[in-house]
Amino acid sequence: MSTPSAPPASPDRDPGLQPERTRLAWRRTTLTGAVIAVLAAKSALHGGPSTAGVLAAALCVVLWLGLLALAHRRIAALAATRPPVLAAATAAAAVLCVIGLAVCGAALVF
Repeated sequence: MSTPSAPPASPDRDPGLQPERTRLAWRRTTLTGAVIAVLAAKSALHGGPSTAGVLAAALCVVLWLGLLALAHRRIAALAATRPPVLAAATAAAAVLCVIGLAVCGAALVF
């Protein structure tokens, strides 16, 4: 009988395309947020600015800037040889920004 070989104690990080795909995903997400913020501003100013529309558009811009800052930090961390695991607080903040953008964008449409 042969014994299975044990995996290496500390495998090197796979230099494959996974970090690049992750960077591209963060960039696509921030681009989508930018489109939502621009469309929110356009919608808020269409037909004369209203207070609620301007506030919703401003909230979209603030949420997008927060998402942009989170994505920038994560993209910079992915450049390391061994990038750190995404912290739960950072992931939760990114999810809240995306959900907030979706809600504000939907509120401006309706």
